[in-house]
Order: sequence, then C-alpha cells, then structure tokens
Amino acid sequence: MTEFELIARYFDRPVQRARLGIGDDCALLAPHAGHELAVSTDMLVADRHFFSDGDPAALGWKSLAVNLSDLAAMGAQPLAFTLALALPDVDEEWLSHFAGGLFECAQRFDCELVGGDTTRGPLNICITVFGEVAEGRALRRDGAKACDDVWVSGVVGDAALALARARAARVAGARDLAIHDAARVALERPMPRIALGLALRGIATSAIDVSDGLAQDLGHLLAASKLGATLGACSVPVSETLAREGDDVRYRCALAGGDDYQLCFTAPRARRDAVEDASRKSATRVTRVGVIDADSGLRFVDANGADFRFPDGLTLHGFDHFA
Repeated sequence: MTEFELIARYFDRPVQRARLGIGDDCALLAPHAGHELAVSTDMLVADRHFFSDGDPAALGWKSLAVNLSDLAAMGAQPLAFTLALALPDVDEEWLSHFAGGLFECAQRFDCELVGGDTTRGPLNICITVFGEVAEGRALRRDGAKACDDVWVSGVVGDAALALARARAARVAGARDLAIHDAARVALERPMPRIALGLALRGIATSAIDVSDGLAQDLGHLLAASKLGATLGACSVPVSETLAREGDDVRYRCALAGGDDYQLCFTAPRARRDAVEDASRKSATRVTRVGVIDADSGLRFVDANGADFRFPDGLTLHGFDHFA
C-alpha cells in the first residue's frame, strides 16, 4: 500500500465546514466573521505517552481528545484538525481501529480532519487542532483576579492511578489493569470539556486544562496572572476508587498525576450561581477548591484553614518531559 492509498483508505473524509480539505497543498479554513482562530498542537510518542501495544482505537480517540482539551480551556469551538502520523510499517488492522477511534472522537465534537502527513518511522502521532472563539472572548491563563474562586471540573487523579497500575502490571508480566473500569477509561479515553469551556465564556476570568498535574498546571495559571492561591487539599474532587487509596497515592495522583484533561478555572465569587448554571448546561460536574491570593505561591490548607500536612516525603512535581 502506498502512502496516498493509506490516506485515501483510512483518513479521507468528505469536506464539512472547511473551504478545502485533504488533497491539496493546504487546507483552507474560514472562521465566522468577528471570530479568532485558536490553534494548538500536541505530539504523542510511542512508549513515552502511550504503550505501543495498547488499544489502537483508544489511542485514536485520545490523540484528538488531548488536543481538543486545549480548545476547551480557551472556550473555543472545534473546527478542524490535521494529523501527522509516523508508522514503523503498514498494519491495516491497527490502522482501521486507530482511524475508528480517531473519527469517533472527531464526530463527537464536530471537528473534521483537513490534512496532514504520513511517513515511515517510530510510531509518533502529532495533531494540530483549529477552533474559533469570538474576538475578545477567549479564556486565557492571565486573567485571574485576587479573591476569585478556583474551580475544577470532574474528578482528578484516576488516569494517574490507572497508569501506575498498568506499569506495575507490566513489570509483573501481566497485561490486565487491576483497577476499576472508570479509572481505565479516564486514562485511555479522556473527555475534553468543550461544552463547559463554551459555557464559561463571559464568566470565568482564566482557565487552563489539567494535563500535567493540578498543582503544576494551576501554577502556570498563577504565574501568568502574577498571583497566588490557597487550595483546600481535601476539597480536590476524586473518585471513590482513588478515595479508597492511601493518602500518599491519593494526593500524589490527584495533585501531581496528570493526564486528567479536566479544566481548572477561576471566576469571581459573585458569579458562583453563573458557574453552577454553566455546570448544569454542560452536564459537567464542577467543584470549588480554593481562592486566588494577591501574594504569589500555592498553599494547601485543611478543613480548618491550617497549613495542610502531606504524607512524609510526598512532593507535588507534575509531569515534565525533560525533568
């Protein structure tokens, strides 16, 4: 099978909203009048971001979903994406399942494939997504204000727990995850919070997607806004599965685990009702976990407002490719 036959068989789809899609030197996109393009790129490398022998359908879904999460954090409506795919060889069964998962996610969030590239090489998936947002309405990291509430969508930590169990199982020579299905789904098929991001426009003052750990990603938002925050360590939402783990595992996964693809955002205290309404409209759980401080730094407190004491030896370093 040639490169162009591979593209035609697995990735060519009729043009939907793009002016011009696959088949020319460039795709042509036209956002609506008064809107801006939001663009984001993520690369997934085999055995760095995913197990090379994992479920290809789940990988197809996740490859696009992690990019869509960036659009969600900006309050942008998905438009289209490109796919650059390096393959060690042409495995038609793998490609069929991968493309199936990819287009399942694309259809779910109304985002069309408009171009890309394929080549031979170590398995590598690079997606660039394009979205649109009304001028001046994008959610950004630098808009938080002192005394704003800090919110988190969904629950955090399940993906990190599932990944830890998967790695332990492989070391022991097993392939099955000894973990609740919900945690496995969180790792393999994350749900980008597009609807919540759209509903928060005009309400949230800042937002970021949680991909490298809540503490680290919130730290990026605080740095951009030149502020600090106080979080209730026990207020951070976790699943029943993670809540049953020991404190060391629970806090490490929930605060530093990464791969959650939830939204962390800030909003004025006076807009709490509006945030709850956005939660209902988007059918997405949100939890108020802290407050923005005028002084820099991220502090954790217990239910009584005292400094929270984490288990001995626990450090909250999020994911970093080069650390």
